[in-house]
Amino acid sequence: MARRKPPVYVDVDPDVLARLSAICAALPETVQQQSWGGTRWRIRQGTFAEVTAVDEPGGTVTVLRFCAEGEELEYLFTRGHPFMKAAWGDDVVWMLIDDGVDWDEVRELLTDSYCLFAPKYLAAAARPES
Repeated sequence: MARRKPPVYVDVDPDVLARLSAICAALPETVQQQSWGGTRWRIRQGTFAEVTAVDEPGGTVTVLRFCAEGEELEYLFTRGHPFMKAAWGDDVVWMLIDDGVDWDEVRELLTDSYCLFAPKYLAAAARPES
């Protein structure tokens, strides 16, 4: 049996990183950090989003990782492209970031993920219209 080569991480496209950074920076008390393979966003000790880019034979693949729960989680897992279940974590979703990405949807998904980790008063501040 052939062993799979480990992924080769590359820099995330600067435009993608800038858009994700702007979305996450708008959420209260968010901290952006370098992670083992890319960039992550945290609220306190919880990572609510992470983006990585991997060199693949067909080109670079950019993956956004976030958390979801309940009906939203089930919907994303059954929807298919650009979403998939992560190889670990029952509530972790991977989203391929490609040319057709809906940035409004990304903003909603990341806000929801943030609210899973944030204290209630910060989650309420992240959704002032609620």
